[in-house]
Amino acid sequence: MEIIKADHHRAPFTTVMFDFDGTLSLIREGWPEVMIPLMVEELKKTGTGESEAELARIVEEFVMRLNGRQTIYQMMHLADEITKRQGKPEEPLVYKHRYHDRLLQRIEGRLHSLSSGAVAQSEWTVPGSHEVLEKLKAKGLKLVLASGTDEIYVKREAELLGVAKYFEGRIHGAIDQYTNFSKKIIVDRIVAEEGGTARGLIGFGDGFVEIQEVGLVGGTPIAVASDETRREGVNLWKRDRLVQAGAHIVIGDYRNTEALMDQLGL
Repeated sequence: MEIIKADHHRAPFTTVMFDFDGTLSLIREGWPEVMIPLMVEELKKTGTGESEAELARIVEEFVMRLNGRQTIYQMMHLADEITKRQGKPEEPLVYKHRYHDRLLQRIEGRLHSLSSGAVAQSEWTVPGSHEVLEKLKAKGLKLVLASGTDEIYVKREAELLGVAKYFEGRIHGAIDQYTNFSKKIIVDRIVAEEGGTARGLIGFGDGFVEIQEVGLVGGTPIAVASDETRREGVNLWKRDRLVQAGAHIVIGDYRNTEALMDQLGL
């Protein structure tokens, strides 16, 4: 645990907002390895003289910068890049569904092993996820899940991982009518419910967007700089990005839940 802002808020808190992929779930680990090649393929179709390596660098920059927002925004940026190269892009929603089809092929075995009970739910969660949710729930805090992944998938995967029950229906994800959902909308709704203050809000996330939004309203953003491949330690690239976004505390996972609770005064 790394303390970035020593004077961060401490208890009492009322609401805790979690991101999903990379923050609680590891089911979609490796998603950039699906999204980035797909986008490079689409850009190559424009006949650009850029090399595959050059295109991959360009794509990786905007894909990771937009991580945490709805997937459609990454696809909208792809369409813009195609237009810049005199190509004729398809609708961003087409690219989004194409990406989901490929990603689901990659994670199909993981989903099946979870639904069949062949593997433990903890196998595909950030270490300590169930424990931290249990402890926060026991403290009487309201838990909210907000993800840039499509809501239909988030709800299914949260059930498979055994974490849906902690949120009591407060699970929000992307929808095709993308202007009707964002993490900012969820954060603003929480603040309104709390009488216009975010003093009682904690936000856990591994994406720039949720850390920034929670910090902007005066809440307590906690960066989960999870190493999704090794499943231990801190991913330094994530850590640096999330500190830039305004994280008050950085953790790699929830293994040391008691120390985290003590730090928050819970």
